[in-house]
Amino acid sequence: MKTLRIGSRGSQLALWQANHVGGELQRLHGVRWEIVIIKTSGDQFQQAPVGQMGQLAGLKGVFIKELEEALLAESVDLAVHSMKDVPTETPAGLTFPAVTARIDFRDALISRSGRSLDGLPEGAGVGTSSLRRQSQLLRYRRDLRVLELRGNVDTRLKKLERGDYDAIVLAKAGLDRLGLSGKITQILPPELSLPAVGQGALGIEARESDTLVAAMLAPLNHQDTRDAVAAERALLRELEGGCQVPLGAWGRVEGGDVVLDARVLSADGTECVEGQQRGARHQSEEVGRRLAHTLLTHGADRILKLAGWRAGA
Repeated sequence: MKTLRIGSRGSQLALWQANHVGGELQRLHGVRWEIVIIKTSGDQFQQAPVGQMGQLAGLKGVFIKELEEALLAESVDLAVHSMKDVPTETPAGLTFPAVTARIDFRDALISRSGRSLDGLPEGAGVGTSSLRRQSQLLRYRRDLRVLELRGNVDTRLKKLERGDYDAIVLAKAGLDRLGLSGKITQILPPELSLPAVGQGALGIEARESDTLVAAMLAPLNHQDTRDAVAAERALLRELEGGCQVPLGAWGRVEGGDVVLDARVLSADGTECVEGQQRGARHQSEEVGRRLAHTLLTHGADRILKLAGWRAGA
């Protein structure tokens, strides 16, 4: 068989993920593979606030659009994404044969002083690029100064070390994958910070017509994770949001059910609507839709419209 071409962004974390998938395919099937690095719109706008990226690039999915274009142009055979970067709509002709087993879904705090979130001084500066994290941090501690933080994981850690921030918040999964777990000061529980939709899981995208690649990827699919993430993504789709909606969601499989927790917040954390939904795992998307409707009925619709994140605003 020909050498498999794996499309990836060029960041250290993205390359780790692509190498991990390539190694698994080699282990399972004995195939040769190579990584094709593709610069995405998200990479090109590294200095712009994340909330402005879609507008600047004129698109959703700023971290994967060019990878999908490469798939459709047949210049790569598969692409590896963090599921939290994947829009809720997949372009015609593309599919996700595998969603890998989710590792730790939680957010992690790294502070210069080694203090936990409770121990940070009043008015401490905490860096994040996520409105979801910002709103949940401010909900917990109104006195914090939440500051814009951009760049890859290494860049963010260097900014912390040089004193730009008192602490930063990153996904624990990325730190684990890069062998940086020892830097974590505190793992934030879901009661404080629900994760982004899809956080901790990888999605492997391919062409629908490429049945051979799909068959090779099938053993990497983890059905529990796929069902949980499907519920989260259905919730997000129903809320008509992109990746920067101030929404935290955590789905998981318990017994034969999918359980989904979610909260929608105002950017300053002063307003919050949250809830939980449970249902049969084969109806995971319906679980997400039902929870979205419940949240909207109980005030999320008003929060999102006031912030301009929902149609009709």
